[in-house]
Amino acid sequence: MTGSSRGGLRTSRPARTRRPGRRLAALALCLPLALLPACGLEPANGGDGTSPFTGVEGPDGPVLAVKVDNVAPARPHTGLEDAAIVYVEEVEAGLTRLVAVYSGTLPDRVGPVRSVRESDLELLAQFDRPALGFSGARSALLPEIYGAPLHAVAPEDAPEAFERDVDRIAPHNLYLDPEAVLEAAGDDVSASRDIGFRFGDPPPGGEPTDEYTVSFPSAAVGFRWSEARERWEVSFDGQPAGSTAGGTLGAATAVVQYVTVRPSEYADRGGYVTPYTETVGDGPVVVLRDGRAYTGEWSRPSAGGGTRFTDGEGNRITFAPGPVWVVLAPAGEG
Repeated sequence: MTGSSRGGLRTSRPARTRRPGRRLAALALCLPLALLPACGLEPANGGDGTSPFTGVEGPDGPVLAVKVDNVAPARPHTGLEDAAIVYVEEVEAGLTRLVAVYSGTLPDRVGPVRSVRESDLELLAQFDRPALGFSGARSALLPEIYGAPLHAVAPEDAPEAFERDVDRIAPHNLYLDPEAVLEAAGDDVSASRDIGFRFGDPPPGGEPTDEYTVSFPSAAVGFRWSEARERWEVSFDGQPAGSTAGGTLGAATAVVQYVTVRPSEYADRGGYVTPYTETVGDGPVVVLRDGRAYTGEWSRPSAGGGTRFTDGEGNRITFAPGPVWVVLAPAGEG
């Protein structure tokens, strides 16, 4: 069963703060706020200085997405505790991988880093022109990656930005330096912008929930509400999702977005067809915040735009300020 809940329905090392620099200086030419839509940006929360990714006031910066391994030998992860957003998606053999998104606050390193899939390009289009750190892809897909509206950086593009951890087994031992990847990406990486998230007080309704599990064919992702820490603590395959910095990974809001997962035209060396996760379209969603579950709908009309999350009456479902995890769960399994 892909979606299940129980209850009434039921850290980290210092990170670096990136200064705005030339990337944001260029965007500042688009001021004032009234002209932001013409520059490809919209103030998500009234332009009050809070991050459109987390709803928390803090430094802004160029957007960096990193493709992260998520099989057992890749755990515990490094640097995920500093991500603003973490996406969970299905890959070959029913396993999962992650896309960690950063802006403004960067850890010293992130990983283990793995390869990109075709549907990542659709997912990342909403960020305008982000940097993407990854370890490679099928040769037939590489032209699409380097032709997409993003700044792709693999080890062959910037060898100094990647390193192997000799204490781990390959291929689950490649890590990147976020600052070095952004330097290699160039000066026109886009800053954070409105991708559809709304933050604020809890919406009315919701069902008391202390645990929610999403099952993939060969993996599971769980969220358990911690009243003491006021966050959802993450688990993979029934085990707490640890960090090399210590402690368990967590999120202020967990979004379970039920999507179409279909075969793509690509397969891996083992003959497993690569799934394509469709993030343009619409479908059901469960938003977990403050120990409650809110059901509704998600809608993303185009790849260049963000996603709206609404209740049954069409009102936006507000998220709790803080990191957001989004699980792209196969539709029809809830």
